[in-house]
Amino acid sequence: MIVLDTHVLLWLDREDLALGPSSRERISTAWGKGLVAVCAISFWEVAMLAARGRVELRQSPESWRGDWLRAGLEEIALDGALAVAAAALAEFHPDPADRFIAATAMGRAATLITADQAMLRWPGPLRCSDAGK
Repeated sequence: MIVLDTHVLLWLDREDLALGPSSRERISTAWGKGLVAVCAISFWEVAMLAARGRVELRQSPESWRGDWLRAGLEEIALDGALAVAAAALAEFHPDPADRFIAATAMGRAATLITADQAMLRWPGPLRCSDAGK
């Protein structure tokens, strides 16, 4: 399974070339097997970015989310165990959403596709793949 970081989901949505060809292929292959997911917090992040005018969606965040879920993207819900795991990430940068996303990937033994250098360089047990490649 792979978990997409929020910006990767947005890049995928926009067919942004920032998402590298190797990552696109990996996502496409996993998608065909039903093995692509996001942490629920990513939908919150996108809704907040849209509300602040930092990203533009072609539809409401609710409709956008629904379209992705109907297309086969798995949403992994936040729960207490995930929240505690996110809080326990030693030496991880303090952004709460990134902590939830990392804990989600780790909890599913999934690879996180991200371009976030802090996550890619973190020496902890998170498996990451550079989205730009």
